[in-house]
Amino acid sequence: MLRSHSQLLHRLVPALTRNFVNTASGNMSAQYLDVPVLPADAAFGLLADFDADQDPTKVSLIAGAYRDEKGQPWILPSVKQAKERIAADPRSHHEYLGIAGSPVFLDIAKSLVFGTELAESRNIASIQAVSGTGANHLGAAFLAKHLKPQHVFIPDPTWVNHKTVWAVAGPNVVQKEYPYYDPHRRSIRFADMLSTLETDAQPNDVVILQACAHNPTGLDLTRDQWKQLADVVLKKKLFVVFDSAYQGFATGNVEEDAWSVRYFTERLLSSQDPGQRIPGLCVAQSFSKNFGLYGERVGALHLVAPSDVSVQGAKSQLSLIARAEYSNPPRFGAQIVETVLTDAELRRQWQQDLNTMSSRIMDMRKQLRTRLEGLATPGDWSHIESQTGMFSYTGLSKEHVNRLKEEYHVYLMPSGRASLCGLNEGNVDYVARCISEVVKGN
Repeated sequence: MLRSHSQLLHRLVPALTRNFVNTASGNMSAQYLDVPVLPADAAFGLLADFDADQDPTKVSLIAGAYRDEKGQPWILPSVKQAKERIAADPRSHHEYLGIAGSPVFLDIAKSLVFGTELAESRNIASIQAVSGTGANHLGAAFLAKHLKPQHVFIPDPTWVNHKTVWAVAGPNVVQKEYPYYDPHRRSIRFADMLSTLETDAQPNDVVILQACAHNPTGLDLTRDQWKQLADVVLKKKLFVVFDSAYQGFATGNVEEDAWSVRYFTERLLSSQDPGQRIPGLCVAQSFSKNFGLYGERVGALHLVAPSDVSVQGAKSQLSLIARAEYSNPPRFGAQIVETVLTDAELRRQWQQDLNTMSSRIMDMRKQLRTRLEGLATPGDWSHIESQTGMFSYTGLSKEHVNRLKEEYHVYLMPSGRASLCGLNEGNVDYVARCISEVVKGN
């Protein structure tokens, strides 16, 4: 007979351990809670491959993050000065923000994207978000629950996360693609885009639009095309979600890059006749690119409702979603944006910083095109220069992209999308020669 509990445990534990190990080893292929292993994110998987590559000639054209002429991350001078001011201010602290975020930041963010006059409308509900991704997710979760659209129309192609956001936040909303890019003509399939919305969209369906510097194609609608699209949106009673991730970064001009958002907003607010206005729109706004605050996760979601409708209920519901997801948004990045945009001197410096980034990318576009043409690379490469923003849909095939990676250590997305921020004077010749070689089939 065992004389104590310790003796009993001394005998039982080894036996239990052996049984557990045997059971586990016999089911090594099983997944906990029967959850399958998902494939790695394409972009982050490629970045991991690039980091592991030891070749000194390697070039990354993957990530959507600005790099300077030396290929290094660049802290905007305006941001650097703002950080110094914040650090020197004895009133600075790390207390929680409210659920909706900083009121000062939200007013500034709203004015930046809508312009001063439209931003004064009482029919815009704004909430600080965890950058553009968080803003898209807040909008999707809110619309899926309260608008209850049958479909969400997503451009083909688009930022890869749009589909994931809606799959998670609105799983009952059917995702449909609308044509956007013609790979043969390297142009926008505008007529097909309108035709798809005219034929397939139902009232209160959501259509996702990128305000400027379309990711991944680098192709934006003209003002006349935006007007035609607004007519279709009004006719079909669609709800628009603008993804605004590159304001000021695309052209260097914050007013120009916000034109589409402001035009649609004016169409929505100007009419008192329900039959002659857009049902509503959201703007998912990011400050990652235009402030270089990638890791600070600074963003906002703006909901615009018709002028005779209150938005207080909507804002309370958005705050409820935010409370459940993360309680309060990050303070520091928003404080940087506030400091820059509320100071005339820093705001002028920020405008200069935008010009520095956008003009360098434009110069790299020109240089890459010139070198490809100088090497007699087969095909028309004018699209490299005519596209805008951070990315270029190069037209390279998956086979070309694989060869560039495996043989030349040049990394692009499988679609042929290149982040031209990765080009500089030191590598543009090499990249052009590599592209020329794979296109020629050498």
